[in-house]
Amino acid sequence: MEALTYAPIAFGLYVVLVAVLSGMARNLASTARPTALKSSSYASGEAAPGSPNAPGYRQFFTVALFFAVLHLGVLMAGSGGLTLVNAAYLGGLILALVALILG
Repeated sequence: MEALTYAPIAFGLYVVLVAVLSGMARNLASTARPTALKSSSYASGEAAPGSPNAPGYRQFFTVALFFAVLHLGVLMAGSGGLTLVNAAYLGGLILALVALILG
């Protein structure tokens, strides 16, 4: 039983298990018949908009930078003791996060 805790053996067993379950599910699935309804987009019964929306990455990068600053700041603050330098670092971290929130 201890051999199951080794990563390569466990990975191999999971691959075999997934292959067996996938094969069983493939047998349960119905045959596919392509129709126009299957290839069209579904939006709760509403017609799809005529022009595609292309959102930018500005909001994503703001959120990603927020969490990067937050996680690295907490990592740095957690690895140090309760000192004056650490308190100043936390103050700067709070200012950086407020600047990111306010844009």
